[in-house]
Amino acid sequence: MCTVRSSSCKFGMNSKEQESTLVGIVAPSQLVRNKRVSRPLFKNSSKDFSHEEILVGRENQVFYSDKPVILCSPTGSGKTIVFELAIIRLQLIQHGNTNRRCKVVYMAPMKSLCSERCEDWKTKFGPLGLTCLELTGDSEIDYLFDLEDVHIILTTPEKWDSMTRRWRNNKSMVQNIRLFLIDEVHTINDETRGATMEVVISRMKTVHTELIRTGNRSGDIMKAIRFVAVSATVPNVQDVAEWLSSENEEAATYNMDESHRPVHLRKVVLGYPSPESQSQFRFDLSLNYKLGTIIQTYSDQRPTLVFCATRKGTVQAASILIKDARFIMNADHKQRLQRIYNAIKDSKLRELVLSGVAFHHAGLDVQDRKTVEGLFIHGDIPVLFSTSTLAMGVNLPAHLVVIKSTEHYVMGTYQEYTETQILQMIGRAGRPQFDTTATAVIMTTLINKAKYENLLSGKQKLESSLHLNLVEHLNAEIVLNTIKDISVALEWAKSTFLYIRMLKNPKYYGLAANLPKEKVEQHLHDLCFKNLNALAYFNLIRLDEDLFMLSSTETGHLMAKYCVSFETMKNFHKITGTESLEELLLILCQSHEFHDIQLRVTDKKFLNMLNKDKHRQTIRFQMKGKIKTREMKVNCLIQAQLGCLAIQDFSLQQDINKINRASLRVIQCLVQILWQRQEQFNALLNVVILAKCMKAHLWEQSQYVTKQLNGIGIALANALVNAGVTSFQKVEEKNPRDIEMIVNRHPPFGKHIQDGVAHLPKYDLYIDQLCPYSNNATKLCVKIRLANAEMLREKATASINHTCVLILGDVDNNIVYKTKISDAMLLREGSWCKTFDVNRSKNGDELSVNLISQEWVGLDVQSTYNPVYTRKQQTSRIPVGYKDVIWVTFSV
Repeated sequence: MCTVRSSSCKFGMNSKEQESTLVGIVAPSQLVRNKRVSRPLFKNSSKDFSHEEILVGRENQVFYSDKPVILCSPTGSGKTIVFELAIIRLQLIQHGNTNRRCKVVYMAPMKSLCSERCEDWKTKFGPLGLTCLELTGDSEIDYLFDLEDVHIILTTPEKWDSMTRRWRNNKSMVQNIRLFLIDEVHTINDETRGATMEVVISRMKTVHTELIRTGNRSGDIMKAIRFVAVSATVPNVQDVAEWLSSENEEAATYNMDESHRPVHLRKVVLGYPSPESQSQFRFDLSLNYKLGTIIQTYSDQRPTLVFCATRKGTVQAASILIKDARFIMNADHKQRLQRIYNAIKDSKLRELVLSGVAFHHAGLDVQDRKTVEGLFIHGDIPVLFSTSTLAMGVNLPAHLVVIKSTEHYVMGTYQEYTETQILQMIGRAGRPQFDTTATAVIMTTLINKAKYENLLSGKQKLESSLHLNLVEHLNAEIVLNTIKDISVALEWAKSTFLYIRMLKNPKYYGLAANLPKEKVEQHLHDLCFKNLNALAYFNLIRLDEDLFMLSSTETGHLMAKYCVSFETMKNFHKITGTESLEELLLILCQSHEFHDIQLRVTDKKFLNMLNKDKHRQTIRFQMKGKIKTREMKVNCLIQAQLGCLAIQDFSLQQDINKINRASLRVIQCLVQILWQRQEQFNALLNVVILAKCMKAHLWEQSQYVTKQLNGIGIALANALVNAGVTSFQKVEEKNPRDIEMIVNRHPPFGKHIQDGVAHLPKYDLYIDQLCPYSNNATKLCVKIRLANAEMLREKATASINHTCVLILGDVDNNIVYKTKISDAMLLREGSWCKTFDVNRSKNGDELSVNLISQEWVGLDVQSTYNPVYTRKQQTSRIPVGYKDVIWVTFSV
């Protein structure tokens, strides 16, 4: 059993008391030896924490041991210091060690937490030479070796999952991870994201166990990775401790109650009748009329934050509230609001601000959001309505937090908030610098009242959701060679939190209550086998004849490498190979990776205009009917971006950014899948073109090619198009002064633009037909060189890694030849040349020849070639030098 540490500490230590307490933790000899390290660390790390018994005395398991530690504490009680103590200990025991390459990984469920912690720790640990790096979905780093010089890595479960799926390529970096910090570990209860957190933690345990065994065999003694986790109050923290314990170290647990919160939080759950005939929309609307009474009852005339289900809902609720009440304190307050009135762009927001009320959501103009945040922080806006995104990002604490309805609008339907979202919103209640008490009110249905009372009181147990997403994670572990046979698959499953909870609460997982351990393990075996069979059916893994040994296929590798969902891979499996560009775009838009893109009612009018409108430019491939599904919205936004159609709406711009992040890896996965297939020329060519379009944000035949050049955005590109400058060749043909007049820029802007074009790669492509040849076969020699190689050696506009894909196909949809050719290789070797056999196709002799840039629109070489065949093999009638040349420098 794990050690349980209960607590009875007091809050109220000031900063100096905390600092002296922290410094007192370290033995005098340590302070002497490590004075440069310890004093600044303790001074910077002790300001906001009051869990005294964790900090004081030799029984402190965080600082005086390397045991795994789990701290269970209310939201907003300053748990960060536990992480900082663990980092300090690691630095102290490493001090003087010549190998200071040990690393710390901090993992949190939200990017906003990673950003906040990264900035804080740069300030605290930077003076000691420790580097911090935020590694989330927005980061461009994709390989572990890029982290060699980083000491503290701050990441999300999804990003760390994708990074560690290739850990064997950089074992040395992984084995230097000595400390793994897990924030909000109760997120494993989340049905959508919990499985990823659970698998990543289990993987880190498995990886280090393997590295330790390997090191012990080679005589290189290595310690186990240390886990330190913090969680909101949950009753089964011991289960988490059991899961995080190592073979030699049982985890220490600290279970804090509500008395340890710096600001005492009163929690109220209000249940309201919701007849079955009433829609969630109507129920949510009815709650608006109850807000005035709630704010009057619980706010104590202090700042109030109201969380609403939708962006439109924030405006509606605020508008209804000001009909019954005004929140202007005095004449000075009114004058301050009037002064800011004209600076606000949103007309509805301007009206509300004059009544002391405002709304805040991601669709609001950035400057308006900053204005609202400033007004709320300074107390000039007593009541602020917001969507839940505010709780995950900007820190705007309030005396009263109201969650108006426990469901929000997602993907065209209402869904319940996750527990993490609820706790984050509640965590905004309480301002330590102003309040000693705070209140959080949850407004929900009568049916759900008890559920949220249990959540707020810490009575709701953590459960696993891994069984809902097991198939993707099994595939990833098979690709990693963690799982090599059925028995190992079961052992891996038994290392997860899922196994621990299945044993203790089988009923939650669809099993009979009080089921014996053997029966639970048999069910887990059957669950694994079912998912393994599904992977094998879609050619993602191989099962041997005895259905025992497991290995990954190339397609399974790609699924794991690009973190593509099983549902998306099943959809890719349906591709026949004849798909057009339009059909492949439809398939891409059906990907599960876009499941969080919402089709809002307010989006539909504009999206329908983009799709069909007689009076304006529309998307390239118009869709039938109205935009009514998520897939149609994704399709419309992708096409609008590739077609350079203006989208001013901020929320739609955010959606496009989300789509871009997911689509690039999904389309790259599809390119690699089709690259393996031989008889799917059309699909491969079109997916390569589509992938390039997605990267360049332009259609392959776009006239806006100049938008890719430095210094030219869509406005200048549009001006050039209107002047007839629709290709790179036309840029070179223009006089620089003419270019400057078109875009209204001063010299030498035109010369710089022409210089950028001149240093783009220009390809010469030649095809020779060689003798002998017959009625059914021939030989071709393809040669490619850079026409402007000397200029590119001086300077290159395209990236140093710029690569083209050469694809030749016949009319029977067979791939005759394919390869990738880099500019670097052409510059190094002077040219590229390849001879290969060509079999005559049944339906015609024409070959399609395509040299496609993977990054740039406007550089492709595309043409056709017709080989000569004869009924019987001949060598004399056609000379060896017979040649049909394709010579193209630009696609005009």
